Amino acid sequence: MSGGAWVLPPRPGLVIPVLPCDWRICQSTSVAIGSDSVALSAGSHLRLLPPGRRGSSSASSRRADSGRRLGPEKWIASFRRMESESESGAAADTPPLETLSFHGDEEIIEVVELDPGPPDPDDLAQEMEDVDFEEEEEEEEGNDEAWVLEPQEGVVGSMEGPDDSEVTFALHSASVFCVSLDPKTNTLAVTGGEDDKAFVWRLSDGELLFECAGHKDSVTCTGFSHDSTLVATGDMSGLLKVWQVDTKEEVWSFEAGDLEWMEWHPRAPVLLAGTADGNTWMWKVPNGDCKTFQGPNCPATCGRVLPDGKRAVVGYEDGTIRIWDLKQGNPIHVLKGTEGHQGPLTCVATNQDGSLILTGSVDCQAKLVSATTGKVVGVFRPETVASQPSLGEGEESESNSVESLGFCSVMPLAAVGYLDGTLAIYDLSTQTLRHQCQHQSGIVQLLWETGTAVVYTCSLDGIVRLWDARTGRLLTDYRGHTAEILDFALSKDASLVVTTSGDHKAKVFCVQRPDR
Repeated sequence: MSGGAWVLPPRPGLVIPVLPCDWRICQSTSVAIGSDSVALSAGSHLRLLPPGRRGSSSASSRRADSGRRLGPEKWIASFRRMESESESGAAADTPPLETLSFHGDEEIIEVVELDPGPPDPDDLAQEMEDVDFEEEEEEEEGNDEAWVLEPQEGVVGSMEGPDDSEVTFALHSASVFCVSLDPKTNTLAVTGGEDDKAFVWRLSDGELLFECAGHKDSVTCTGFSHDSTLVATGDMSGLLKVWQVDTKEEVWSFEAGDLEWMEWHPRAPVLLAGTADGNTWMWKVPNGDCKTFQGPNCPATCGRVLPDGKRAVVGYEDGTIRIWDLKQGNPIHVLKGTEGHQGPLTCVATNQDGSLILTGSVDCQAKLVSATTGKVVGVFRPETVASQPSLGEGEESESNSVESLGFCSVMPLAAVGYLDGTLAIYDLSTQTLRHQCQHQSGIVQLLWETGTAVVYTCSLDGIVRLWDARTGRLLTDYRGHTAEILDFALSKDASLVVTTSGDHKAKVFCVQRPDR
């Protein structure tokens, strides 16, 4: 059975709840399929495949999928409520064949019919000859009475173990997708999650300052303004809200299209965001003056304001890259075709002075672009995927993708993190691979420590690691989460790492290194 599948055990007379959005039912053997429903006889095993497990295997797609759609916790709750109603007689009039409604592009992947009657002794003896008892024992161990979530792809072994964190924030009731620190004092954090909630809390003790209320979809973007006076939150549906930190009052809100990314301007109370309709939005907060930058007819998947505050680079799902003049509202440079990527962009970064841009994509390439000329000056690809065939337009790699990247501030180095767990350190002056550091599972995000050649990574195995980019040596790691880390932030002095996870928690780790 595939990793990350959900198993619904046989329950005679069970009323199966309607599947929300895109939780996919998995390939069938014998079921009655209507135009918009499927009838299952009582006593069937139904295997559900979460949306992130099909098509793109990138960590960013998984986060977006689980954020946009009803997650497993809500699914299970719905399942248990309806099961309770069924047992209490509330569903007594339900026909013998349960009906499951389909939405969008859901598809049946697997339905296993079970024989309700006792087996004939001769048939049983014949079947026993082909049974692999070791395999059966493994399946029995994982088949509880309730739903079973198998290990996700790329996650090795159990995440239970020591907790190195100093503070744990546990007010979220579902996966925590994002975290940001206030840039002025680095004493506050804002986190957003699948529970449709965002909280501002204190790093020193985890005390809640206030909740950013009013979201009705997963909160996937959060951030403080440059002076830490404002905090913004954005959910997958495109609802953005801004609060005044000292008064804890909401001062602005706006409903855009489905949200892909959000970022504050580095020197002004100006908020930028990219949406699924291809637009990049820019607002003055709180007066609400708005400007839009229209891209191609596809999602603006990632973006970054350049350090000069006058330009922004935006990557799109069709592989194109645009560098926008924020004042004039027109694209200064457009990279497409062979100059762009051959798949959706996943991340973008700039160096300290804004002269260079690094872009990453599901095509496994990282491209170094001159912000002045708009020309590609370097292309990086890990040696482990050098032989991977080229992808067609819009096609995604099933085995690997670039998930995060960034520039070192003290040496001509760039780091690229891949879904297969590879951290590649490239020398920009020679455009060669300097080190390749392997993780046990996919890298979600990386951050460089300011003023040093140390790069931090977080990954799907729930561990934060510190690497010396000069030698490629692992300096230390920090553990404590019991599920994958989905985002993390680093304080300015690199003394604190704040992480968010699928275990519904955010954690604060105090960084202690013998080399400083």
